[in-house]
Amino acid sequence: MLAYILKRVLLMVPTLLGVLIITFAVVQFVPGGPVEQYLAEAKAGAAGGGGAEGGGFSYRGAQGVDPKRIEQIKALYGFDKPAHERFFQMLGQFARFDLGKSFFQNKDVSQLIIEKLPVSISLGLWTFLISYLVAVPLGVAKAVRAGSQFDLITTLLVLVGYAIPGFVLGVVLLVVFGGQLQWFPLRGLTSSNWDEMSWAARVVDYLWHIALPVTAMVLGSFAVTAILTKNAFLEEIRKQYVVTARAKGLAERQVLYKHVFRNALIPIITGFPAAFVGAFFTGSLLIETLFSLDGLGLLSYESVIRRDYPVVLGTLYFFTLIGLLTKLLSDLCYVWVDPRVRFE
Repeated sequence: MLAYILKRVLLMVPTLLGVLIITFAVVQFVPGGPVEQYLAEAKAGAAGGGGAEGGGFSYRGAQGVDPKRIEQIKALYGFDKPAHERFFQMLGQFARFDLGKSFFQNKDVSQLIIEKLPVSISLGLWTFLISYLVAVPLGVAKAVRAGSQFDLITTLLVLVGYAIPGFVLGVVLLVVFGGQLQWFPLRGLTSSNWDEMSWAARVVDYLWHIALPVTAMVLGSFAVTAILTKNAFLEEIRKQYVVTARAKGLAERQVLYKHVFRNALIPIITGFPAAFVGAFFTGSLLIETLFSLDGLGLLSYESVIRRDYPVVLGTLYFFTLIGLLTKLLSDLCYVWVDPRVRFE
């Protein structure tokens, strides 16, 4: 087991390196970099407003600007060095878990991630918990009543929910319940008078704000888990040990939850780490933008638009590392759930 873990950890190094090399190479050819963004903002400010496209300034942004000033700006962002030198400097920083400093926000990337993390945790944690608390019991109920009217109706509802994109459902919820009925707030995680509220009022206010975005994320996310749970239970119910348990006179509930439940949940439990982390870092970009939630998804999107390369590469490194560790943890869960599994 220790040798397997060590091998997997060592394989993470070339994987991380490959991701960073590809991303860094792509970044070098994207027009409208941070220097051009700076010149565009400076020109817009000098003209009294009216921005310009960052991509256009990759060709015309330097017109009318002192070349020495341009060189100073390049040195400010580190673009006065060759690309390979900047890449190896970045690798040295990442090896020390120094993610660099944002070009435009004057903060360390790690500090920005920490600041945005509570919003993503709020969305991800509630999405994960509600999805599994609903999907697993629903999947068991569907397996027990396979082929019944309940199974057909719930399958239809689950598939419809899965087919509707989260951001489309979010728009509908926002227009109906936030705009027309005005039952829920339109933006943010808390009210403006949050600091003046009591502890109980803060809890209610937080749940009031989080209701719509979590609903938009949950409805599509638990469909796969529900169907997977149903199929896993149906496969186990048909096995010989279940027939033997029933022949011994055990109650159906005891057969299901004492014998079938553990074996059927092996594919579900081993997916817990990936689902738990994935709920934090994936699929929330559009929801965060729609509901004006300042989380990691919105941070990543804005950093790409503004060509804030330290944030782009730093968050990518962080997410990739978390993803690789989560995949390793998921594989180790097989041994924890099923002692018959041996990586040797």
